[in-house]
This record gives sequence, C-alpha cells and structure tokens, in this order.
Amino acid sequence: MARNRRQRSGGGAGEADRIIDAALALIAAQGWRNVSLAAVAEEAGLTVLQVYRIFPSRIAILCGFSRRVDEAVLAAPVEAEPGERPRDRLFDLMMRRFDALGPHRAALGALRRDLLFDPPAAIATGAALLCSTRLMLEAAGIPCTGLGGIVAVKLVAAAYLFVAQTWSRDESPDLAPTMAALDRRLRGIERFLMPHRRRETRREAEA
Repeated sequence: MARNRRQRSGGGAGEADRIIDAALALIAAQGWRNVSLAAVAEEAGLTVLQVYRIFPSRIAILCGFSRRVDEAVLAAPVEAEPGERPRDRLFDLMMRRFDALGPHRAALGALRRDLLFDPPAAIATGAALLCSTRLMLEAAGIPCTGLGGIVAVKLVAAAYLFVAQTWSRDESPDLAPTMAALDRRLRGIERFLMPHRRRETRREAEA
C-alpha cells in the first residue's frame, strides 16, 4: 500500500529525499519515539536495506534532513548591498532557514517534545545545528575562527533556538513576528559577531 502510494505520487525526488520526507510525515503523525527504520521504509515504498544503505539509523535521517535544509539555505548566494551589515546578511540566511522548515512545522514540534527523552538524538541534532550555524555565518561573511568564532556560533545558535519558539507559533503570512524577534536577537549579539571590525573601529576613533 505504501509502495503504491509513493509510486503514484511520482516526482523526481531521490531515495534520500523520499526517506527524509517519509520520516518527517511519520514523526508529525506519531512522534519521534514511535518511528522505526522499518516504518520509514514502508512509508517511503522502499525496503529496510535500501533505507539502511543511505541512512543507517533514525538519527542519520535527522542529520540528512538538516543537510537538506542547509543546501536550501545556501542555494543562492547572499549578495552584499552598499552599507549593508553582515548582520543583515545573516538575518536573510536565517529567515531562509525558517522558510525551508515551514512545511515541516508539525514534525519539528513533535521532535522538540520527544528529543527531551532521547539524549543521543538530541546531542546529534544539536551538533548539526552548530554546523548549520557555522555555515550561515561563513556565508554571511562573519568570521568563525578562533575563540571569537566559537562564541559567535554558539550565540547565533542560541538566538535561532529562541526565535524558533516564536516561529513555531507564528501563523502570519509574512512571518512578521518571527522577523521582529530575529532582528532583536541579532542586534543584541551583533557586537560579538564582528570582533575584528570592532577593533578597527576603535583604532580609527583613537587615531
């Protein structure tokens, strides 16, 4: 039945995307704790072996989903406009992320609840978030090296998690509440994102 359903839906999506989409659908319907590789395989119209060859665990599927979102966020370059701050570019990238996550809001809500009871999955998704954050910072032209880079990544990841709470309840067509919350958070941590520029500004003022 599941195989026929997937075949009828057609589409050119690869097996990895079919597996990720099937897992997200099951998570939204049943919660993370009730999802198995066998259930994902049935939903995707594949065998367990086919799923295992691409994603050997449920956690691997979550990491695959995170990578797919990263690719959507970075698909188009962020072009710097005259007078634009790196914070503005980061804002655009983070809103792209929320846009990419939009169709999966129900699954993400179930994950937030269930990952509290699955420390290995929570650790893996946390590590994936830090990786995604680093990619967005680099794409925005914000340094990620050294101690300052570590601080920037963690602050932006924390800002994302905080704003995600607003986004999860934001039913406005333009996500205005989410954008306002994100803008406030990024303004609050901006001084930690460009330490080199801050030092240059201080030297210019002292000259």
